[in-house]
Amino acid sequence: MCRACFSPLILRDEFFPTKNTLAFGSESLQPSRRNFMAASVATAVVTGGRIGTATAAGLGAEVIFMGGKIIPLAGAATVQAVAIGQGKILALGSQAAVASFKTKDTQIVNLDGRVLMPGFVDPHNHTVLAALIFQLLEDVGYLKFPTRGKLLAQMRAIATRTPPGQWISCSNFDNLLQGGDLSREELDGISTSHPIFVWYTNGHDACVNSLALKIANIPESIGLLPGGGHFGRNEKGELNGLIYEEGAILKFAGFVLPKITPQLATKAVSDYLRSVAATGNTTVHEPGTLKSEWIEPFAKVSSRFACRTSASLMFEDMKGFELYRHLGLGPRGAQLPNSLFSLYGVKIVGDGSNQTKTGAQTQPYLDSLDKGKPNFDAAQLKEMVTQVKDAGLPVLIHANGDHTIDIALDAIESAYNASLANGVNRIEHCTMARLDQIQRMKKLNVQPSFLMNHIRYYGAAYRDEIFGQARAAFADPAGACVKEGLNFTLHTDSPCSPPGSLSLVSTALTRRCVIDHSSLGPDQAITLDQALRAVTIDAAKQIGLGDRIGSLEPGKEADLVILESDPYKMAPAKLDTIKISETWVAGEQKYSS
Repeated sequence: MCRACFSPLILRDEFFPTKNTLAFGSESLQPSRRNFMAASVATAVVTGGRIGTATAAGLGAEVIFMGGKIIPLAGAATVQAVAIGQGKILALGSQAAVASFKTKDTQIVNLDGRVLMPGFVDPHNHTVLAALIFQLLEDVGYLKFPTRGKLLAQMRAIATRTPPGQWISCSNFDNLLQGGDLSREELDGISTSHPIFVWYTNGHDACVNSLALKIANIPESIGLLPGGGHFGRNEKGELNGLIYEEGAILKFAGFVLPKITPQLATKAVSDYLRSVAATGNTTVHEPGTLKSEWIEPFAKVSSRFACRTSASLMFEDMKGFELYRHLGLGPRGAQLPNSLFSLYGVKIVGDGSNQTKTGAQTQPYLDSLDKGKPNFDAAQLKEMVTQVKDAGLPVLIHANGDHTIDIALDAIESAYNASLANGVNRIEHCTMARLDQIQRMKKLNVQPSFLMNHIRYYGAAYRDEIFGQARAAFADPAGACVKEGLNFTLHTDSPCSPPGSLSLVSTALTRRCVIDHSSLGPDQAITLDQALRAVTIDAAKQIGLGDRIGSLEPGKEADLVILESDPYKMAPAKLDTIKISETWVAGEQKYSS
């Protein structure tokens, strides 16, 4: 199981009221294949046979933006005005040229010097997981409580306001940034009258107090559980409160998590995506943590959300694509009818994370003989990737360590060679890629997606505790991709790091670790144009939507963000402080500050 992407434990069937109830509606709401195809055909007729891409040429503008800096695409010339109608970009250029689209009903938006550009696209964001976790559990993460003292003070405050006997359930604790592992004794110091459960930000570790162990009926003699679940012990061999992996966490999850109803799930995702829109994102892609049976009910409510949504399915669930093949799966993301939701590829989790030293490397971790292990050997991974290719789909392989990247590229070369017929094949995170691997990706038309917040939050730990200076300096090597002419993207992996593309852009320019303000591998820094493309047009292409979003062009979806400040006039380290004024998705204002 992945230790960098959040554990999908919260998506298990037992956390929903009945087996046949889905997160966003019951199975009875899902149409039969015949009815679903009929609805798709009807939509295709209305939109001229290209679902979601009907042109509004010849119609008057519903909205015209002018009076500020309008950037159609990072690195392209700016324009004076842009007109939108029926959810599309109608025209852009000089005010005089765009004025021809004005009617008596056209709304004129004066930007008042603000900057308008394509909305940001996060190509790897665990939307449903993040939404449910933040809705159901107390956030005690680093950004809110950066010191151990502040963290413990917050937990004491939670205990004070919580009736005795009720669970204190927290999430997002970061052992690397908040003072090391928690312990049973430390949590007993918070309360002995409340059972306490604290989930780590990696999603695979947690810590509990003595009362929680008692209520969950965990004996001191407990051993290894199926799937690798196990319990930590102190130097005396006693349970120390630490619990690892899904098998062990499940012993507590039934107490900690309530039943997830469609109403709760929809509200959680709606609230979460509004917070994501507030960072300038207009599209997020869910990489492998949306169940196939949720596709149709999720699509039904997707237009209510503040962001356009997209998803890939896990390898084990890829048969769930069958119902949607007629929508055109492959290089072009398949948009579901009457929705703001589309499907793309298949996710395989190749290894763990570097933070917990479970990414599979070709060289040992610093001061260790351990290299980590991949989740699948080379033959297994090759067979899995071949099955994805034979299904006519692109593959997304989570690979943090360079050994896993090696066997992932071997598998992709064997199955696809360098073909893009099924879409862009991706290496997710791709943290410790070597230069020769970047060069090989270029030859194979494989693209990496970097979690640049690895540098932002863990850069110092990579250098001093995990890899050493030389290896850490080449982590998330966006600069090498630029030199080799290889497109790449930047993502947050939320909830493993906070939403917000401008933070990724800032870090890609500065390579700055916010923990000690050091710069890690400055030769891997890139320009603002390159970073902005990685969170707009190149990110759109990586989810099969490059012909619909990611740039402002006539006929494309009117997905845009309005910034209060000009990123080209800001110091790179301050880019993440730019205030988001508005976001628009498919021509509709979805967020306004």
